[in-house]
Amino acid sequence: MILLDGKKTASEIRSELKEEISKLVEQGKKVPGLVAILVGENPASEIYVKSKAKDCEEIGMKSKVERLAGNISEEHLLDLVKKYNNDENFHGILVQLPLPKHINEEKIIEAISPKKDVDGFHPISMGNLVIGKDTFVSCTPAGIQELLIRYKIETRGKHVVVLGRSNIVGKPIANIMLQKKDGANSIVTICHSAAKDISIYTKQADILIAAIGSPNFVKADMVKEGVVVVDVGINRIEDKNSSRGYKIVGDVDFDEVAPKSSYITPVPGGVGLMTRAMLLKNTFKAYKMYCE
Repeated sequence: MILLDGKKTASEIRSELKEEISKLVEQGKKVPGLVAILVGENPASEIYVKSKAKDCEEIGMKSKVERLAGNISEEHLLDLVKKYNNDENFHGILVQLPLPKHINEEKIIEAISPKKDVDGFHPISMGNLVIGKDTFVSCTPAGIQELLIRYKIETRGKHVVVLGRSNIVGKPIANIMLQKKDGANSIVTICHSAAKDISIYTKQADILIAAIGSPNFVKADMVKEGVVVVDVGINRIEDKNSSRGYKIVGDVDFDEVAPKSSYITPVPGGVGLMTRAMLLKNTFKAYKMYCE
């Protein structure tokens, strides 16, 4: 069993981008810029946004965080998005989700310029992904594919089973993996809660991608020997032995499934760190599209 080390791989990606940005600085050119818009006081969102800002600083990328009150109007937020759509210093716009209930998330996502949609959530980006055009791909699915490619895991003709059908992970990773491209070209099955016995499908997986938000859901008897497992789940469960009173686990029961796996991601230390790295990579891509 080999760990798909998201921490190590994300660090490699940041180093590569840092080198590219250093070249831009040496040439006296503008550097890529990312703005994150945070509405309200969601603690998890605050931590995530701070992490993104730290990542930008590490590689020399310009970053800015716009913190807005939770009672801000939808119109005010739309105006701010429009402002950054037209700001030449920022090449990527990220509106941190979830938003307060009085704001229509779809309307905000659609207001972001597709040229600055580094989260890959805009309908144009999603549509381009489906038809196989070059586009911004949402960061978690992009990170999953990047791990598979960098670990040289064969995907051509392999059966990829995806647990979950969200717009953020399940649907886009399924569309990524079925494209007739390197690092994909797979046979893809999407499973979800409507399946009477989901193990019928998981046992067939050469590559299993779990993204259902259910702690330790996938057990050893649900997978075959030699499976490649990518665990997207981030779940907090009670742990009386921890000083925090909880621990973080994935959707896969790691201790049970790892011995049967050829490759597996840890949680934490797997896909989550790749998500952050791919946001930087998408921002650099947006910059290159804008400046070249």
